[in-house]
Amino acid sequence: MRYLFLLFFLPQLAQSQSSQSFRIDSISMKGVLLNQKWKWHNGDDPNWSKSDFNDSDWSSLDPTVDLVDSLPHLLNSGISWLRLHLGIDSNVLSHSLAMIIQQSVASEFFLNGRLIHRFGIISQISNKIKAHDPQWLPVSLPVTKDTQQVLAIRLTTKPNIKYTKIFETYNPLVSVTIMKTEEAVNYYNNIRVITERFFLFIIGIALVIFIVQISFFLGYPARKQSLYFALFAITYLIGDIIQLNFFILEHDLALKYLLGNLAFILFTAAEFFTLLAVYTLFERKKDFLFWLVAIFYLPSVWLNISIYGIGWQLGGANFEILVHLAVIRAGILASVQKKRNAWIIAFGAIASIVFFALFLAKGTFYNNNFVYSLTYLRCAYYILFIMSIPIATSIYMGLDYAIVNNSLKQKLTEVQDLSQKSLAQEQEKQAILASQNETLETQVNERTHTLSKTLIDLQSTQAQLIQSEKMASLGELTAGIAHEIQNPSNFVNNFSEVNTELIKELEEEARSEHRDTKNEAELLLSIKKNSEKINHHGKRAESIVKGMLEHSRKSTGVKEPTDINKLCDEFVRLSYHGLRAKNKSFNCDYKLDLDPKLPMVNAVSQDIGRVILNIVNNAFQSVHEQQLKQNDFKPMVTVTTKRINDTSVGPSHLPNGASAHAGQCVSITISDNGPGIPDQIKDKIFQPFFTTKPTGQGTGLGLSLAYDIVKAHKGTIAVDSSESNGTLFTIQIPK
Repeated sequence: MRYLFLLFFLPQLAQSQSSQSFRIDSISMKGVLLNQKWKWHNGDDPNWSKSDFNDSDWSSLDPTVDLVDSLPHLLNSGISWLRLHLGIDSNVLSHSLAMIIQQSVASEFFLNGRLIHRFGIISQISNKIKAHDPQWLPVSLPVTKDTQQVLAIRLTTKPNIKYTKIFETYNPLVSVTIMKTEEAVNYYNNIRVITERFFLFIIGIALVIFIVQISFFLGYPARKQSLYFALFAITYLIGDIIQLNFFILEHDLALKYLLGNLAFILFTAAEFFTLLAVYTLFERKKDFLFWLVAIFYLPSVWLNISIYGIGWQLGGANFEILVHLAVIRAGILASVQKKRNAWIIAFGAIASIVFFALFLAKGTFYNNNFVYSLTYLRCAYYILFIMSIPIATSIYMGLDYAIVNNSLKQKLTEVQDLSQKSLAQEQEKQAILASQNETLETQVNERTHTLSKTLIDLQSTQAQLIQSEKMASLGELTAGIAHEIQNPSNFVNNFSEVNTELIKELEEEARSEHRDTKNEAELLLSIKKNSEKINHHGKRAESIVKGMLEHSRKSTGVKEPTDINKLCDEFVRLSYHGLRAKNKSFNCDYKLDLDPKLPMVNAVSQDIGRVILNIVNNAFQSVHEQQLKQNDFKPMVTVTTKRINDTSVGPSHLPNGASAHAGQCVSITISDNGPGIPDQIKDKIFQPFFTTKPTGQGTGLGLSLAYDIVKAHKGTIAVDSSESNGTLFTIQIPK
């Protein structure tokens, strides 16, 4: 009877459990957004992370919606928990899974009761809370083989923080999308590559416009419109650098509000400089529409800052529309007044509005698939929207210069003809004509010199523009980690097979009528030694997995005692095997000379690890390039650690005038026998956006970010290199 009861109710229980779980039966390239069946409860209890905890009486909510618009009651709710029961099909479990995360809180992620990731700082003290947005960073999801998982999130908002929805962004409570690891890494890399190239391209164009226009102004100060266009370009350039930080470099939610609004203030100021330049170019008096735009500037700034959601549309966006309408009106009126080619600028303003409409029609960033909305086509529309008026103005000014030059040449010809016809006239008239000729020739030479200088400056600037490269990500080292884990796995399998054979021999000996106790003892001793080796290599594999999880976790910025030797060993191996996985022809010897008495260092291990990884990657790539050029070349990379007690760094170059750190330090040196760094570029390698890689393969941010990380640890980074003599990087970090 009891079994009949179970047979009747077990299917219903399974169906009830399934209905309470978020089912993942398959996973597409865009992943699965976890936006349903979440349970939320205010308070804090460590037991809430466990998979067997009953959360049936908790509230239901969708954490992917905008925090301020849809969940305002959570803005100052203190610590709370989210729980989600995941039903994952066995076919999905056969893949390596990762999460891409956006959030507006500080959080800790638990899977089946085990802490797997931490973002920001959670605290009962409000001023110690640090809300942190990973911005689509792929993080590992170490699911078990069970089809039922429980994902729990401990979180807290930062009280009184200012949020902004400027630039089509939004602020989800916690948005989690599950993807295959490879696709998550590609998603993250695509976001950074497209965004970096987008902003670097705009920055490059703005820099060119600034140099050209300021050169025009310096060569001919009477043309004030060139000064205003130069101010437009430099203001927009600074705003785009700030906007680049807002989108992908800054993770602190408190700072993103300031960066976003500061960038928008600069963009609206740049638009006003455009209007001022057009009015000056057409010699137009400041009319009612001009002063309306000027007066609306401060209210537009206030709307951007004060009103969440549509404030930037009511303020800055409408301000830009007014500027474009004023430019169109000025161009049309100038054409009516027979201003030569004035229609070009009016057409440029109209084209700008059309491109902005196309930009909006192609999508919006208010979604969880940012990379699929930030396409190259949308980027092109936005760039044309920004640059249509400056381009139209440049065409107008170029045509104007050409007409003036042709006019001067024509006048010069007329003067020469008159000179030939008036040879018989009085000497006084000849002197007047000669004076006029000299005046005209001087003007022609001045303007020709100005145009030549501008052309040289433009060519020099264009030669310096660089293309962006994909920033290094630990996700691409997955192949290296798999290779590292293969060795201990092989040892475990081999020794297990040997033990199986030895146990069979022992069993046969035990069943034998003439037992050889000595042989049994030897067999037992061999089994014991093999078991010890299995245990040793099993722990090695376990340490590699733990290291992988540790490295995949985003840095919280909290310094803690760190074993530098362990970091060097792990990241050199990961770099080597990662490059081997990407390029089968890569082969290099490396040597680790690690001081066994090296003290622990108070540091952010993930950040220092990234510095080591970046420099070691450069070293391996440098010697590999030399190996391709020289058949008998034997590449070698050496990593050395030691404790130092003096203030000398050795023969090296310190960037930006940095000084060596006094007192006890830990020194890390990374050297290679590659082609070295030429003296003429050694002073530039730590500068942002400087790169020696071919066009399209680098942004020059790697060593600059490494320098900033070491500087944040109050340490120094130096380089000693010359052509054909290899390169040596020295990093010193205070103990």
